[in-house]
Amino acid sequence: MRLPELAAALKLPVTDLPDIPVGNVTHNAAWVQPGDVFVAIRGARFDGHTFLPQVAAAGAVAVLGEGLTPDQASPLPYLTVPSARAALADAAAALSGHPSRALTVVGVTGTDGKTTTSWLARHLLRAAGVSTGLLSTVGYELPDGVLRHFPAHFTTPEAPQVQATLRDMVAAGAGAAVLEASSHALSLDRVRGVAWDMAVWTHLSSEHLDFHGSVEHYFAAKRQLIERSPLAILNADDPWITRLRGVASTEIAYSAEGQPADWQAHGIGERATGLHFRVTSPLGDFDATLPMIGRFNVANALAAMAAAARVGATVAQLQAGLASFRGVPGRMELVPGGVDDPRVIVDFAHTPPSLEKALSTLRATTEGQLWVLIGSAGGPRDPAKRAPLGEVATRLADHAVFTEEDCRDTPLDDILAEMVRGATGRENVTVIPDRRDAIDHVIRAARPGDTVLLAGKGPEDTLERADHTLPWNEVQEARTALAARPHH
Repeated sequence: MRLPELAAALKLPVTDLPDIPVGNVTHNAAWVQPGDVFVAIRGARFDGHTFLPQVAAAGAVAVLGEGLTPDQASPLPYLTVPSARAALADAAAALSGHPSRALTVVGVTGTDGKTTTSWLARHLLRAAGVSTGLLSTVGYELPDGVLRHFPAHFTTPEAPQVQATLRDMVAAGAGAAVLEASSHALSLDRVRGVAWDMAVWTHLSSEHLDFHGSVEHYFAAKRQLIERSPLAILNADDPWITRLRGVASTEIAYSAEGQPADWQAHGIGERATGLHFRVTSPLGDFDATLPMIGRFNVANALAAMAAAARVGATVAQLQAGLASFRGVPGRMELVPGGVDDPRVIVDFAHTPPSLEKALSTLRATTEGQLWVLIGSAGGPRDPAKRAPLGEVATRLADHAVFTEEDCRDTPLDDILAEMVRGATGRENVTVIPDRRDAIDHVIRAARPGDTVLLAGKGPEDTLERADHTLPWNEVQEARTALAARPHH
């Protein structure tokens, strides 16, 4: 694509623009390559316009921005846009050839359940013979099924990375893609330019209020996915559904709790082999088995089945797909141990509602005592949830260990003190600031028949402290602790 063509695609004036080829688009000055277009975003901490000399020296051919101030000048052709972030997304989609238009795109949003639902949907689509890619918080997959991660400098995939990944999916032969759509991605236009075919809504609870300011604003960000999709698959068990009805032109409801819905689950049983339930659906009634822990995963399965069925999956394919699902890394992931070891589970639960679900689920299937290890993130990230996390942990578990979880610039002692305050005087809590020490402690202290839940980190690959960041693998930490554990 040439610069005048890109300007035309963005509905900008094309006169007086040099007729030169354009490579990629980026908003990060350090990533500029010769031939790129640079998007100058004015953020809370930095103004991208201050980097214009740097990007010109790096070979950028033009700048997109919301306008120069009187004291600013551009050494490159400058195209004024209404929104720099929207322009970043639109330019990325255009330069990638609008790959989502060649795919059936399933978007999944919600506070809890969106990762599991995304992985289930991609698995069911593949089981139905649809070559499918995946973009989730755990990583991304092309149709080959190999889990990949973005380079470390892409802490969160921005619009250019989203579009490039979709382009790679198309090039690899994908016919469908499943994308998690976080509230940040929707608010910051990271998934703008994606041609959604359907949107799945899982569940909403208070989260990311440091960024959104209120639950209402958080809900409004999530609702954008429903607004941008022609088909909505909605959780009838979520109270927010009343404000989602009628937003999309077509909608499907699902329920695991007896609410009126198109897809319903009945007779849910939790057994050693996983979840067993009866499904009522537009495809007819059928039995289903899902080899996962957690009754709440039935709702995720219903949502994923409803999505896959719209793409053409049959009952037999849905049944076989569910039965062969291997789970999601860091989501109720069982860490293998010996017969004399406790059962150890790694899960991403890091909000009071998700921790309550996880602990309630494990309590129902635990022979001995239930242990939980939990921390809370630092910085401005929802400090109000720290005391409730402490309350849930000490109320539902026999033993709770409070520890670190990405304390960042907040004193760890302050975070832990707030969690202890939430424990309201209960004596079943131990505070061990170092997470590795805490994991070793809880796995050594637990006995055969007990269950240990390592909550909060899940599949994350770093542990952020005040002055440095550690590489982290919660499952490997648990394996190491199990190997060092003396037999009782």
